[in-house]
Amino acid sequence: MTPTIVFDTYWRFAAERLAMYYRRLADPVGRCTDDPILSGFRFTNTYRAADRVSQYLISEVQAGADRSQDPREVFFRTILFKIFNRIETWEALEQRLGPLTWTNLNAAALDQTLENLRRRGNSIYSAAYIMPSPSYGRERKHSNHIALLLQMMKDLVPERIKQAPSLRTVYELVLSYPGIGPFLAFQYTIDLNYSSILDFDETDMVVAGPGALDGISKCFSDTGRATAEDVVHWMTDRQETEFARLGLHFDGLYGRRLQPIDCQNLFCEISKYARVAHPDIPGVANRTRIKQIYRPNNRPLPFPQFPARWGLRVQSAHLGPQKVSYHEPLQPSLI
Repeated sequence: MTPTIVFDTYWRFAAERLAMYYRRLADPVGRCTDDPILSGFRFTNTYRAADRVSQYLISEVQAGADRSQDPREVFFRTILFKIFNRIETWEALEQRLGPLTWTNLNAAALDQTLENLRRRGNSIYSAAYIMPSPSYGRERKHSNHIALLLQMMKDLVPERIKQAPSLRTVYELVLSYPGIGPFLAFQYTIDLNYSSILDFDETDMVVAGPGALDGISKCFSDTGRATAEDVVHWMTDRQETEFARLGLHFDGLYGRRLQPIDCQNLFCEISKYARVAHPDIPGVANRTRIKQIYRPNNRPLPFPQFPARWGLRVQSAHLGPQKVSYHEPLQPSLI
């Protein structure tokens, strides 16, 4: 494979974006970065599980206080939350309907509440993923998604994934449902694997989405015969070597190294970052602008919570690793 100048930027971005996360935990009102691009635009965390929505899913939806860990309940809550992938939608539903459970579900009330939110001008879906409407014959997209979830529950999907022998088996089962393409099925699979009902190694598989494909095309002028998934796994395997080569301090997420899902996400983010840092490298998408502007807030981040089986020692919401220092800003002139 033939790397471009963006290849090194990928690793610098990963190190600086994680350092920003720790700085924000330590001091919500302090300076997070000297990098003008990172301070001006929105980028997800280096680790997917540390992002705001993933943290809410893990700590509030899946493992929150008084949340049943019955596989059917965990599956129902996870997929319902991820269909909309929007904290505000989940909280509005629970404010109107009470705690969302499969046992006490009133599907008609759920549908009507979503319709009421939509009519009041609220965005009920996140813009993070493209969410096509599954073909269940309903007029509204959210009604079709409720029908999809009801069908999955009727088909005993929670019980089937609980017995699945591999992460790929879970993925293929989720993928078999209408309106769920390969990338979305993989994202749902990783979300389910955060919960108590699954315990698979995240290195087992990865699916590269459209953003990652663009990021790969910017990091490499030629990938030979390697598939996009091969490239993601190669990056996962080489991370320690590349951080050391560039003199970057990277202890990972409380000691956890980058997983394929994280390297896939980083390709998506470098696709955006390079639009400003390396405008002369168009990539396959040929997009030139970053749409989402970063608007800082001074609210402290919630205490980080990750799957217990990862064994991460998160002792304080305000303390990251001991060695956290400012990196040079990733301005194009320095890359």
